[in-house]
Amino acid sequence: MDAADIERKVRSGERLSRADGIALYDCDDLARLGGLAHQVRTRHSGDTARFAVHRSLELTADPGEAVARATRWAAEGVTELRLTTGGTGWSGLPDAVRALRDALPAEVALTACTVADVAGFAAGHAAGASGVLDALAEAGLDGLCAEGPVETAAEAELSWEERARVLRLAYGKGLAAACTLRYGSVAGAAERADFVDRLLRLRDLLDETGGCQVFLPLRRDMPQSATGAEILTTFAVSRLLLDNVPHLAADWTLHSVQTAQLALQHGADELAGPVVDGEQAQGGGTSEGAGDALTREDLLDLITDTGFRPVQRDGHHAELRSFPGPDPQRRETPQPMRV
Repeated sequence: MDAADIERKVRSGERLSRADGIALYDCDDLARLGGLAHQVRTRHSGDTARFAVHRSLELTADPGEAVARATRWAAEGVTELRLTTGGTGWSGLPDAVRALRDALPAEVALTACTVADVAGFAAGHAAGASGVLDALAEAGLDGLCAEGPVETAAEAELSWEERARVLRLAYGKGLAAACTLRYGSVAGAAERADFVDRLLRLRDLLDETGGCQVFLPLRRDMPQSATGAEILTTFAVSRLLLDNVPHLAADWTLHSVQTAQLALQHGADELAGPVVDGEQAQGGGTSEGAGDALTREDLLDLITDTGFRPVQRDGHHAELRSFPGPDPQRRETPQPMRV
């Protein structure tokens, strides 16, 4: 790659081209590539790395039960609830959102439905996707959910044009929506060029609409879908090309904790995944739904061990609380990352 020209563009904040993106993918010096991406993530986020305390809430036929559980979680420090409809589908979802919004503090953000979910619900709604989003926004929904670790059949079948249409509508109605792209092995030139093209298509959409606060590269859930080097290269290329997205998140449930930590050194500035407060995780607490989530204290250690200063964000992507960074004396001697 023309390393000097690309480095000049990165330093000056100049937008990179398709040819630049392909050249970055072809770079065989991961440390150099990671250093370029680190410059950009530092420009956006300084020495901080973010996380949020969120929980998934499956809606049932009893809205009172969902409200009681959500209220309890909010008191425990949860700042974002990701609603799943389970077997209820669209029926009752707006009413459930409204009941939760009325019961919870404003700083607790409510998200529900992926882009594919909205497209699916739209098929049975008289006003289509616009009507689905209007109903959810009027009920008090803050945004759409990011896609999960496992690609559903509906997500796989959704065309880019339909995905872009739903995102345009959501952003136009004031609903936030994280942006995601899935990738597998990028060992071949065609696969690398395809991912660059999809990144640039997303960049063009966000030039038009804005609204996206965070981008999540999602590895396809299949054996050997990408090597560690390919994952880190994809994070670095994503950070360098998506200049109109403030934050880049690594989901530790998808990439492993260690790889997510390394992603923080290759362009990412947020660790995503189930996080609970206090001692609710690993059987130490009480609240249902915690599962095997990391605690906030786990995240603080993981972030500081990677050399960054932890910042807890709220569900609206605003800084909620800042924590001390790494001990400067400890950092004078190389330390292994905790995994």
